[in-house]
Amino acid sequence: MSPNSNDLWSYAEIARHINVQSETVRNYRRHGLLPEPDLVDRNGHPRWYPDTVKAWARNRPRHR
Repeated sequence: MSPNSNDLWSYAEIARHINVQSETVRNYRRHGLLPEPDLVDRNGHPRWYPDTVKAWARNRPRHR
């Protein structure tokens, strides 16, 4: 069974979860601060499972 895209988060959902702008999340990925995507959809957009993001967010450094 393939994952349902509704079960995966984009930059926007991650941004909402950690209360930052989507561009900030994109920058995290560019700088290697975000976990590798769990999936890249057919349009080339990275997607993450909520549990992946939540585990990362719990452990991410607070630098502001």
